[in-house]
Amino acid sequence: MPHPDYKNQTEKYEYISGQHGGYYRHDFIDHAYLYNLYFPPEDIFDHFKNQIHDLVLNYPVAQDVLASLVGKLINQKPENIVVGNGAAELIKIVSGQIARKIIVPVPSFNEYVNAAPKGSAIEFPLEFPSFHLDVEKFADQVIKSKADIAVVVTPNNPTSIAIPKVDLIYLAKRLADQDCQLIIDESFVDFVDKPDQTSMENEIEQYPNIAIFKSMSKAYGICGIRIGYLLTANSKFAKAVRQGVHIWNINGFAEEFLRILPDFNKEFITSCKQVKKDRDTLYYDLKSLLGGTIYKPDANFIFCRLPDKSPNAPEITKKLFIEHNMYIKHCQGKTLPDSERYIRIASRTNKENSNLVDALVSILGYKKH
Repeated sequence: MPHPDYKNQTEKYEYISGQHGGYYRHDFIDHAYLYNLYFPPEDIFDHFKNQIHDLVLNYPVAQDVLASLVGKLINQKPENIVVGNGAAELIKIVSGQIARKIIVPVPSFNEYVNAAPKGSAIEFPLEFPSFHLDVEKFADQVIKSKADIAVVVTPNNPTSIAIPKVDLIYLAKRLADQDCQLIIDESFVDFVDKPDQTSMENEIEQYPNIAIFKSMSKAYGICGIRIGYLLTANSKFAKAVRQGVHIWNINGFAEEFLRILPDFNKEFITSCKQVKKDRDTLYYDLKSLLGGTIYKPDANFIFCRLPDKSPNAPEITKKLFIEHNMYIKHCQGKTLPDSERYIRIASRTNKENSNLVDALVSILGYKKH
């Protein structure tokens, strides 16, 4: 039966491309949103089913208990943590209420700039065409513009490129006396090769001018539950953000998830390994079959510049959806040169990834070797 909002696949594409989520209701393969498909395990869902009356009927806990639950999970002090209804809630508070002037390397996750009042956000272009962050130039620009919040996303979205830890430490040191809070968004860090050696979570005491942001939706595959957190040793900054969240900002399902999550650490690490394996296979397939520029990914998605002779990214995205019922993200409208030439592909299972590569190859009119 056709959906009331569209009568055919073309209308369905127009409808879906205007939505933010709810995709599972519309029967297509979603290579746009960035999930870990191998977590949570079924035991977690069974646990929710058994607790459903309590979770629905009762008030959840407030910030102090939530912070201690996340603290237990990441082995950090609760007073250094603020828990958000997804990282999006925390971004809105920092960009929209706390920052006087915020600077973000672009292309990046749009929400940091979108949530800022008009005229208070500065976009700093990443090096082109490598999309690496030149931390010296970035630090110079932060200081020159007198920004009080600087943001780096690592691995970055949409480029899937991580910033080396030495560069993050350089930034933290360089901005230490600049009255500027450095936000390091590590939402995708679990998918890098060595998360422990990439994350700055264990450096917060040494660099109180940094704050780690993390959306748990991505790595833990719980986009519908909405949990994110901020971690910083800067108690003044933590307090300012904490004042921005309302008393019951996290629901009972999210609270219960945090309570039981430490018991599933082994399964979580295994799931991330599988995500990386599938992503790497997809990367090599795209590299050998697609042409253009395929950027080596550090997260669970792949950033590609389409071959110059091919149609542009919005056309390819639309064709892929209409003809193959698969949805990817094109980057037109992102702040980068030739944005209409770039696509971002979320890695799913090996089979789904393989089908996607075949579909792209056929759309581009290539012969498979």
